[in-house]
Amino acid sequence: MFIDYAKIEVCSGNGGAGSVSFHRAKFVAKGGPDGGDGGRGGDLIFQADTSLSTLQDFKYKRKYVADSGKPGSGNNRSGRGGKSVVVRVPPGTVVKDAESGDVLMDVVAPGLKSVLLEGGIGGKGNARFATSTNRAPRYAQAGISGHSLRIILELKSMADVGLVGLPNAGKSTLLSSVSAARPRVADYPFTTLQPQLGIVEYAPYKSFVMADIPGLIENAHIGKGLGHYFLRHIERTSVLLYLVDVSDADPAATLRLLQKELYAHDPELRRKPSLVLMSKSDLITPDAQLPVGDDNDDPALTSLVPYPEAKHDFLISAATRSGIKELIQKVGLLVEKEKAEMDVEYKHENYINSALLKKMLAL
Repeated sequence: MFIDYAKIEVCSGNGGAGSVSFHRAKFVAKGGPDGGDGGRGGDLIFQADTSLSTLQDFKYKRKYVADSGKPGSGNNRSGRGGKSVVVRVPPGTVVKDAESGDVLMDVVAPGLKSVLLEGGIGGKGNARFATSTNRAPRYAQAGISGHSLRIILELKSMADVGLVGLPNAGKSTLLSSVSAARPRVADYPFTTLQPQLGIVEYAPYKSFVMADIPGLIENAHIGKGLGHYFLRHIERTSVLLYLVDVSDADPAATLRLLQKELYAHDPELRRKPSLVLMSKSDLITPDAQLPVGDDNDDPALTSLVPYPEAKHDFLISAATRSGIKELIQKVGLLVEKEKAEMDVEYKHENYINSALLKKMLAL
């Protein structure tokens, strides 16, 4: 079962209390204070685990609590620190505050551990408070409490290329023809109900990840047809591929609809390079077959492009593989270019909203 949304509670450990103790030994009736400090509470840590692909584990466990630090004891012995809890999530998981919806962390770097909530500091023992005027303090500090948050986990697929189209536009068929992925394919809408990923090789030792996003319908950005769940998986992609069925009665209107839904969900998607693909070209009769390639100036395709930066269009058929080779090579070059121009390589570090966390936890 593919689950890309979960609401859980996370807590860091409390600090252990300091000890009130005095040294006692033979011939030492009134020794000085020797109460040790309490141990530090455990941290609440997130880590991206490449062996995970969904948030299914959080369906069964909804609360994660780190251990509290142990109290100090006599003879200046400090308490043991609490064990931290590592919450493992799939790469691409966004951590949000459940109340405000603000992003607290973006977990994208495989294997890298990032602290969301620090454990409470242990209290000082009475030995710490001894002075020349107070040589036998009978008090110690309590440990500082840990922090607790209710958070939302949202999984956004880590793909280089996103396939966007209406239901039954041929996205799953295209993905299965260019990769080893085997999404469900059938001749009816909404066959795909969850994102599917496939690795596409476009040159020796070079490949990119393509995501098949479930079909979009009008008002998907406000949740119609579960659109708000599907659209989040397109946000991290470098290149967008719009698929329009050659048998579509009004392909230009379909393209405008798809773009409207994407841009309403996230205006930043306007900045991504895109290609417009006319799919299922095998349905066109031979005498009406249009040429394939980047130099295609046929009005049937150029009318699909409402903005000047989208200069390349392809007429393809996943069934006959017409135009597929040229498409893969073009997309591979676009992905290379986008990765080279990225200011931050997501896979190397996790984003943590430190300022917001400090503000929230100080309240």
